[in-house]
Amino acid sequence: MEIKSLQGTDFDKIFDAFSNAFEDYEVQVNKEEMQTMIHRRGFVQELSFAAFDHDSVVSFTLNGIGAFNGVSTAYDTGTGTVKEYRGRNLASAIFDYSIPYLKAAGIQQYLLEVLQHNTNAVNVYRKIGFEVNRELYYFIRENEEITFKNHNLAAQYAIRKITFENCCESYSFCDFYPSWQNSFQSIARNSEHFLFFGAFNTNELIGYCILEPASGDITQIAVDTRHRRKGVATMLLVEALKFNRHDSLKIVNTDVGCDSITHFLESVNIPPTGKQFEMIKKL
Repeated sequence: MEIKSLQGTDFDKIFDAFSNAFEDYEVQVNKEEMQTMIHRRGFVQELSFAAFDHDSVVSFTLNGIGAFNGVSTAYDTGTGTVKEYRGRNLASAIFDYSIPYLKAAGIQQYLLEVLQHNTNAVNVYRKIGFEVNRELYYFIRENEEITFKNHNLAAQYAIRKITFENCCESYSFCDFYPSWQNSFQSIARNSEHFLFFGAFNTNELIGYCILEPASGDITQIAVDTRHRRKGVATMLLVEALKFNRHDSLKIVNTDVGCDSITHFLESVNIPPTGKQFEMIKKL
C-alpha cells in the first residue's frame, strides 16, 4: 500500500475506483458524466491523492482547486474507498498526507459537503477539525411530479435565453452565495453544458435561471426583489423544464436559512429531499 498524488494516473483507473466505491450509491454516473462533473468542480489531478494497492486505486480524494468567498480553497469533489478496503482508515490517512501539499500550493482552507444523516462521516470530519459553515437543502423531483398552479405572466414580462455574462451581472438578485459546484467559477469551467434563461420587464433583466440539461441540475435561479410574487420564477422554471433532458430536476445546496427559495420550490411541489452540512477546515 502506498499513498501518493494521482498525477499521471490513467483516468480509467480513477473511474474504476470511483465506480466501485459508489456502487451502492443512489445516483450512478458513467465515465463521461464523471469527467464533466469533476471538471466543473475544478478537479486538479496533481493535488488529488489516493491509496494504491500495487497499481490499483483503492481509496481516493479528488480535490477541486479554486476560490471560495475570495479564499484559496481545496474542495472535496469525491472521497471514497473500494468496499474490500474499508475499515482501515485510508480516507483519513489520505487526508493527512494531502495537507502539506495543499498548504505548499497556497491553499488556505478545505471545503466539503456531507449529508447530515451520514453521522459517521460528520463525526469524522469534526474530529479532524472541520466546522459547519452552514446547512444546505437539496431537492430532487421527477419532472412529471412538478406542478404549476398558475404560470401566466403579466404582459410586460417575457422569458428568453441570455448569456452567462448576463447572469453574472445580475448576481445581486441572489439571496445567498452559491455553494462550490453552483458558483459562477464552477459554471464557467463547463459553460457550454449550460443554458441561461432571463426574465425581462420590457427590456430590463429582472431574473435568471441556469440549467444543465443533461443532468437536470438547476444551479441558480433568482429574481429581483422588486418583481417577486408575480410568477417570474415560476415561468423561468417552466422554460427550463422544456429543455431538461433528464427525467428529474435537481436543485442542490440551497441555504436552509433562505425561506424564499424553499417556499417557492414547495409551491411547485418540489419539497426538500434532504440536508447537507457545508463544512470548512482552515489550513
